[in-house]
Amino acid sequence: MNIVNIKNQLHPKIHEKITFHRLELTSILNLYGRMVAAGEWRDYGISYLREVAVFSVFKRTAENPLFRIEKRPKLRNKQGMYAVMGFDGQILKRGHDLKPVLSVIERKLIRTVD
Repeated sequence: MNIVNIKNQLHPKIHEKITFHRLELTSILNLYGRMVAAGEWRDYGISYLREVAVFSVFKRTAENPLFRIEKRPKLRNKQGMYAVMGFDGQILKRGHDLKPVLSVIERKLIRTVD
């Protein structure tokens, strides 16, 4: 006689997606607005996945993203859950707080305006 646990079959594990919270998205969109006003960025895309939330920015819609701002909560206790990645996939900055991580992009805005 086989014993089968049907609990997992009746209620499959629901995978929640990682999202940006309202304050995080506000900080990102404020930076995005300033870069659009400076003529550096034109489009963005947001992806909410199981392990990561990604905000990608583009110079043109058909191109690869110039920057990706990623949120990975699993790295919260290690390197920090926020990261800014360049167009080539290189991690430009990683940290526990979003604003200092975004500062690497804001420095590029200061150079653009001058």
